[in-house]
Amino acid sequence: MKARKTLVAGAALAAAAAALGTAGTAQAHGQRGGSVFVQTDNPDANSVVAYDRAADGTLHRAGTYATGGRGGVLGGSQIDHLASQGALARSGNTLFAVNAGSNTVSVFGVRGDRLHRSQVLGSGGAFPVSVAVHGSMVYVLNARDGGSVQGFLRLGDRLVRVPGWHRGLGLDADQTPEFTSTPGQVAFTPDGTKLVVTTKANGNQIVVFPVSPLGLGRAVTTPDAGNVPFAVTFDPAGRLLVAEAGPNAVATFTVGRTGSLRLASRTATGQQATCWITRSGRSVYVSNAGSATVSQYRSGRGGLTATGTVPTDPGTVDASASSDGRFLYVQTGGTGTVDEFRVGPTGALTRIGSVTVPGAVGGEGIVAS
Repeated sequence: MKARKTLVAGAALAAAAAALGTAGTAQAHGQRGGSVFVQTDNPDANSVVAYDRAADGTLHRAGTYATGGRGGVLGGSQIDHLASQGALARSGNTLFAVNAGSNTVSVFGVRGDRLHRSQVLGSGGAFPVSVAVHGSMVYVLNARDGGSVQGFLRLGDRLVRVPGWHRGLGLDADQTPEFTSTPGQVAFTPDGTKLVVTTKANGNQIVVFPVSPLGLGRAVTTPDAGNVPFAVTFDPAGRLLVAEAGPNAVATFTVGRTGSLRLASRTATGQQATCWITRSGRSVYVSNAGSATVSQYRSGRGGLTATGTVPTDPGTVDASASSDGRFLYVQTGGTGTVDEFRVGPTGALTRIGSVTVPGAVGGEGIVAS
């Protein structure tokens, strides 16, 4: 046993150091453009639904894959049962899905629009809601029991839990309502040297951990008083963009070498329940669950410039852009649909259709390629 632990620890150190520097057959619908995977978060049996992306951006269901776990529902949630971003994550040919109701994470191998489940393992905490991947390092955010992050070593399409890569967040486990009082996302900085966690209304803080082969360093905490920091992305310059549900705004922070954050600007969306955010090139898209809209921005040296707002189906949550930047797919928890948008040369969105995801009302987690 001691030898095995030593072997795992040695492999973890080496890999982390390197990281730092019912399925159906897809039908042909014109030239294939890629794939989109959507998590249902169904409390009875969670699954990932695969879609073939045609050349015109429309989606066509290719198969449904059981995760081997159950979805979860946070107390008080209606259209966003996990109240998080990043419940589904992809790195290369590997897909990671959280099973909040089972306290597990599922790992899938990806081949086109097909999945092969290779592993289901414990998340290292209670109610996993978000996954971050950088190289051989994978960190999972657990939302309940005060919140925690657990690190894993990625070996091909399998994960090995590293006990030393665990950190509790120390949040108030009894604060209510639960869906606004649990952490929202875990994310790596673009260079992989820092891990960012948002706490939403439970502390109203953005927590940044330095990352090393030994795990996470001392946390640097930036107060974001009353702003309910929910989800994050990064602009092309590496600045942190935070969707804030309190003022319904997007805050831009510069990230210091030690993990300190400095507020550069705050841009109001003028919408309700601004919670999710994603980027494609210089275009930034913000999901407003209460307004059923997506706010569009262009990022530049001077910050964000608003370029318009488009309507969606009810309960706008997670979104993901295709790898070529030509299409945006927006998950809507109110009806369990994915709305399809074409992205114009300036980032403007034009709706081209929608698909209903079986069993996905209230679900979150979407990845496009």
